[in-house]
Amino acid sequence: MNFREYIAELLPKIFNYKLARHNLLKPANPITFTFAVSYLCQSRCKTCKIWELYRREPWRKKDELSTEEIEKIFKSLGHVYFFNVSGGEPFLRKDLSEIISLAIEYLTPKIIHIPTNALMPQVIEREVERMLTHMDHKNYRVPFSVKPSIDGIGRDHDRIRGVKGNFDKLLDTVERLKALQKPFPFFHLELGTVISRENIDKIDEIAQFAHSLGVESYRNEIAEQRSEFFNIGDPITPNAKEYMETIEIFARQISENLNQKRQFTKITESLRLVYYDIAIRILKENRQVIPCYAGISNVQMNPYGDIWPCCVLGYEQNMGNVRDYGYNFQKVFHSKKAAEVRGYIKNGNCACPLANQTYSNILCHFSSMIEFGKTILSSDKKKS
Repeated sequence: MNFREYIAELLPKIFNYKLARHNLLKPANPITFTFAVSYLCQSRCKTCKIWELYRREPWRKKDELSTEEIEKIFKSLGHVYFFNVSGGEPFLRKDLSEIISLAIEYLTPKIIHIPTNALMPQVIEREVERMLTHMDHKNYRVPFSVKPSIDGIGRDHDRIRGVKGNFDKLLDTVERLKALQKPFPFFHLELGTVISRENIDKIDEIAQFAHSLGVESYRNEIAEQRSEFFNIGDPITPNAKEYMETIEIFARQISENLNQKRQFTKITESLRLVYYDIAIRILKENRQVIPCYAGISNVQMNPYGDIWPCCVLGYEQNMGNVRDYGYNFQKVFHSKKAAEVRGYIKNGNCACPLANQTYSNILCHFSSMIEFGKTILSSDKKKS
């Protein structure tokens, strides 16, 4: 995948999304489909309370979509560019590899991504190898990334993630997954940090350590108050000044090493450089500094079949449940309620630096796209 191929596929959708945002066309299938496969989680993170849900309402675990239901939904959805798995902890779902197989069959994504808390090194290694082997046998070798979380070093990581021994298991998981990159060249191992008030003063140290582990990509996102995480009101988000000072370090590291990266990583990290500038402006100005296409370019499905424009609005702006529409995603996506939710977002009633959504917003914003393209092309010139 190179930059020109990437843009050539997405450009027709971008024009559609711009018209759909103004109710002039029905939106085409989203670029990004995020599926929170389960809210079960062993972590007790200081930035997220999703793990409390099944303690309060244990019956909800049985209400999660079955594999058979997921197949019907995926079949009705059709092709998306980016299939993003979310949670909870995705690897706690025993049928996760089956879900990935169904996504390959019906969604035919060009990128697949799974995050993990890295608390089950052997399980994660086994399941990822199973997925990669299936993809290899199907000759479906699109970029497939797994991103263990690193929010601190040693005891700091365990404290923030709320589980003693998590850091040692993280290191074990990284080594196990690194070994899969050679037999499966389309596999990408990343590390990711949630930047919060719990670790903002140690981000440079965390970044240097993450790079020392030999992973191809290290990314971060800012801790947010999200409906999905049940953390509304928690003072976890750094202010714009703190975030800006931290991001300058990341941006410099990415720029210095960009020309050495593989094409897939080069595209994602170039996009991230543009994202950092926009995220800082959003925190400073508390508004949509570029138009948001949540509910159009991106959608999220929770474990029970609710379709959301994003995980930040979540329960507050539910577009509908696929079970109520005969497992037909398109009926929910083009429903009257979905149109109302998109109108709510278009009118500027929300603003956040959610990374996945901002990436799509950049693609739909001309001047941001120019910056993105210039970054990639300049790194290609340096390499040559």
